[in-house]
Amino acid sequence: MITYSATEAKQNFAAMLDAAAREPVVIRRHDRDVAMVISPEQYRKLHRLNVEELKRFAHETGPEAERNAMTDEILAEILAGDE
Repeated sequence: MITYSATEAKQNFAAMLDAAAREPVVIRRHDRDVAMVISPEQYRKLHRLNVEELKRFAHETGPEAERNAMTDEILAEILAGDE
């Protein structure tokens, strides 16, 4: 994985974008990671994996939630409380 300081990323923006097309690029500021630049293809892959993982989790936990009397209405109330 390639790493750029925030200053290097700013000064070499085109080169950083070219590098990100090949592999993820980490941008660091004050000795800590602050951002990562990835290609659209890599983003879509990560998004798809996250969606698949959420579906798998829901499929596995849904029956247990139903056994414990979790309803759509109760779930909506729980989720509404986070707003």
